[in-house]
Amino acid sequence: MSSTPIAARPRYPGLRRLVAPLAVTALVASALVAGPLNSADAAAALLSHGRPAASSSNQGAGTPASAAFDADVHTRWSSAAADPQWIRVDLGSRSTISRVELQWEAAYATAYQIQTSDDTFTWSTIYSTTTGTGGNQTLDVTGTGRYVRLLGTARGTMHGYSLWEFRVFGTTGGAPPTTPPPGNGYVPANPPVTGVVPSTHRPPNKEHREFQANCAPTHHLPDDPIVFPNLAGASHYHTFMGSPTTNAYSTLASLQAGGTSCRVPADRSGYWMPTMYNGNQLISPAGHQVIYYKSGVIDYTSVRPFPPGLRYVVGSPTATAADFIAGSVEGWECGDSYDNADFPAWCPPGTQLNVRYQSPSCWDGRWLDTPDHKSHMAYPVNGICPTSHPVAVPMIEFKMAFPVSGDMSQVRLSSGRGYSFHYDFFNAWEPPTLAALVNHCIRGGLQCDARGFDLYNPQAGAALNEDYELP
Repeated sequence: MSSTPIAARPRYPGLRRLVAPLAVTALVASALVAGPLNSADAAAALLSHGRPAASSSNQGAGTPASAAFDADVHTRWSSAAADPQWIRVDLGSRSTISRVELQWEAAYATAYQIQTSDDTFTWSTIYSTTTGTGGNQTLDVTGTGRYVRLLGTARGTMHGYSLWEFRVFGTTGGAPPTTPPPGNGYVPANPPVTGVVPSTHRPPNKEHREFQANCAPTHHLPDDPIVFPNLAGASHYHTFMGSPTTNAYSTLASLQAGGTSCRVPADRSGYWMPTMYNGNQLISPAGHQVIYYKSGVIDYTSVRPFPPGLRYVVGSPTATAADFIAGSVEGWECGDSYDNADFPAWCPPGTQLNVRYQSPSCWDGRWLDTPDHKSHMAYPVNGICPTSHPVAVPMIEFKMAFPVSGDMSQVRLSSGRGYSFHYDFFNAWEPPTLAALVNHCIRGGLQCDARGFDLYNPQAGAALNEDYELP
């Protein structure tokens, strides 16, 4: 490798050079020899030198993550030119972190976080900024963890992130990790899914990787067994599909013991959404509605079935119009009107009011539910699950059609305006049937109906028989 500092090379034409090449070398080398750049915590030990490192990407073989932890001012880590990106170091044991020093090359982050973790799944932010200026930065922090990560979310240049050095100081032997106990909203997966790395594989492109769960509305209640368990009447009204027994007291066992309004008898899951009204008239979707199970990640071959009992809420009754549009496919639509955050003022007579809304499709592998009913799930980033939620699961998309048209001025949801639309999912599939549909349709790259049959690829066969059951 060349002994000339990378910052002195003409790789970034047009970027302002702060100092001459030899001065850069002298400045960085001086900081490394002298110890802390500027900190009252001079007694802390350097924990990161030579430790195993990883990153979300490297610009090339000559800029690996390990180069940021080798105390060599002539080497650096550099990422791909995209947001977000991360670089992390394994300290070897749980440690108390008191200081982080960053020595940026010309390509720096304006917005980034310093985070710690005990398992690379759950991260705690100990420093955050949106006004980074690059150069040499000393950050006095307080945190504990075995792993320390820099998560860059906004680049200061058109290029990737680039660090000469990323140094972590502190003491080994931090307090043992605390795992939230079951209860208080935390429902542990048994067993948890561990050791999963988000897949970056790119299989052959398939336009469709999905199957349908066709489920009809069954009843309406002011209940929500996820948000308000065991509290009958505590919620706004919901329209329920799937299990006909879903109420405030529903559990996985009670759902599994009941029936279903879905075409597949093995799908006894609970699906519900806020009830729609036109004035004081309740409007219920008519017949079987389309609930897609899709791949939300590029590597559709990595998608796994949901574990029994997984549950979550998609969207929010307190969402803004922008929040709703971000999660929907085309907002509220009827006739030729679409991309509406709220209900259109008018729908052509005889048409239906439609909405399509997509769920996150990355799971943390640890919890079936969390207190906010969202944190255990995450949306992919650029088609790849984040390391905090590495397990790819089906992306559920509600495609609901409400039989209401004409003057829409009195149309509302029990939760409020159109952009308050949200839905809940409580998985109670029989595992073998769900696995068969996921493997045949999603992992197989097919466009399946509720039987797991692709009309355009009939040679692939169906996952289920004519009675929508495993053959």
